[in-house]
Amino acid sequence: MTVALLFLGVLTPAGAASAAALPVVINTWAFRTAAETAWRVLELGGSELDAIERGCGQCEIDQCDGSVGYGGSPDESGETTLDAMIMDGNTMEVGAVADLRRVKNAIGVARKVIEYTKHTLLVGESASLFAVKMGFPYEDLTTQKSLSLYSEWLNQSCQPNYWKNVVPDSSKSCGPYKRREEVTYKEEQTSSQRSVHNHDTIGMVVIGVSGTVASGTSTNGAIHKLPGRVGDSPIAGAGSYADSTAGGAAATGDGDIMMRFLPSYQAVEYMRMGTDPTVACQKVISRIQKYAPKFFGAIICANTTGSYGAACNKIPGFTQFHFMVSNPLLSRPTEQVVDCI
Repeated sequence: MTVALLFLGVLTPAGAASAAALPVVINTWAFRTAAETAWRVLELGGSELDAIERGCGQCEIDQCDGSVGYGGSPDESGETTLDAMIMDGNTMEVGAVADLRRVKNAIGVARKVIEYTKHTLLVGESASLFAVKMGFPYEDLTTQKSLSLYSEWLNQSCQPNYWKNVVPDSSKSCGPYKRREEVTYKEEQTSSQRSVHNHDTIGMVVIGVSGTVASGTSTNGAIHKLPGRVGDSPIAGAGSYADSTAGGAAATGDGDIMMRFLPSYQAVEYMRMGTDPTVACQKVISRIQKYAPKFFGAIICANTTGSYGAACNKIPGFTQFHFMVSNPLLSRPTEQVVDCI
């Protein structure tokens, strides 16, 4: 079966009112092979969930920018762990895994959480044991690259890291740390630790010809994170959100800040009220800016007509956001860019 084409507009530059056509695949960053894989699944008659699983799974295989899949973003102990989620916008079911160890196909395991359990989120060693029961092999997620990144970090006195209010001074030492008796509160400095070269996540939204929405994410999280840290990626409404009555959204960036605002859920709710996807994305970014003006992050949005948009927070070194779009009006999956606000 091939994809039926539904044309609803004409192509316009990213940032303006986008061309609306179904089906549509949109994903964060210029992860072209992920977009091509997801689009091919639709062309061959696969479902929206199939497209999400295969598209994000392609990034896990490709180790997209070192921020997705095995062999990247070692934590404080030098281990790479994975987070992923997938959401069905028809049933509102979510499958997610976090702090997944020794299993490469995180988005595949997340899909199995939907299909074979009544749960939403499995974490840590227990998520890995579930994966093995589902037929996924144990594999080493460490590579020479991740070992090198870890070694360099240790040699730089473990800078940067995610500790605060500890002794010895975490800005100068690797610890071991103990808590300070007196807690100080100050503005979080996150932009210096992150850049356009530390993407964190593939987030993807797929909307079929009938308007069925699915979304998903996959990531190896923040480099040098504390073991056990979980970011926004596997959290429904934060990393991504899908609702076939409104649309879908996916976020990327500093998950520790972004997850506090449920940006993907909020963007979908804006679209439900009739807000254009680009404006919905911008409103979400603006909301976070009020509390964390220096945060690193971006979001993609698409509604059930196939109209799409994106927005990002402007900080030094990150003034534009690149993302991929596939729809019938484009001859092939196309990289688009939006200026940050």
